[in-house]
Amino acid sequence: MSPIFDCRDEAQLLAGMRRARQAIGRGELVVIPTDTVYGVAADAFDHQAVARLLAAKGRGRQSPPPVLVAGVTTLRALVAEVPEPVERLIDAFWPGGLTIVLPSQPSLSWDLGETRGTVAVRMPAHRIALELLEETGPLAVSSANLTGMAAGITAEDAHEMLRDSVAVYLGDGPSKNGVPSTIVDATSLVAGDEPLVRVLREGAVSRDQLHEVLGDLLEPAPGAEPVSPEAEAGPAVAGPAADAQSVPGSS
Repeated sequence: MSPIFDCRDEAQLLAGMRRARQAIGRGELVVIPTDTVYGVAADAFDHQAVARLLAAKGRGRQSPPPVLVAGVTTLRALVAEVPEPVERLIDAFWPGGLTIVLPSQPSLSWDLGETRGTVAVRMPAHRIALELLEETGPLAVSSANLTGMAAGITAEDAHEMLRDSVAVYLGDGPSKNGVPSTIVDATSLVAGDEPLVRVLREGAVSRDQLHEVLGDLLEPAPGAEPVSPEAEAGPAVAGPAADAQSVPGSS
């Protein structure tokens, strides 16, 4: 039976982190706490480990996992370009609950699934996740649940669903947020006729918060009426959520 380490206890934290590093190095899966929900993690550059992650969740290659990083330096190594508006988003919301989709660095040797040349990247605001990322490098991480079920907000929740498909579970009590990250598509800022940032999934970061940073570069919510600059109005009401199949599973 795969062990659960309560990382609120220093002795279990040290043992759990050691076991987690070893598991990642062997191409196995690890459940980790993040600032949003718990995530199931694999070495982003081990295509067999990524395939195990998707299989454990009951997903196919059409739902590639996002990649968690320990800092902006790693982001720059993974993506083709970081446009200035994305720099603003990073300054405002990283580390934190915003996942950003950008064209991936074409020279990278990895296979996350059917990404169409993009990668979804996030820097989490959680000490355990960041410490592990510093030691392992980028991790492919998706919410710790079976597809179609609620994301785990404790290590025990994740264990109930994923069982022995995961080698090590790192627990840190209930997730402080419990809401998945917001996902934005910024690929058109790099190459597109109409440079806009599109919200793929609303979550921990609100559309209003994004608009404060991006202004008119944020694509209007579906069904939103255009408003003249002189008019005073409240925020537009968001339309239907994006098709779940088109949004990467993310913590």
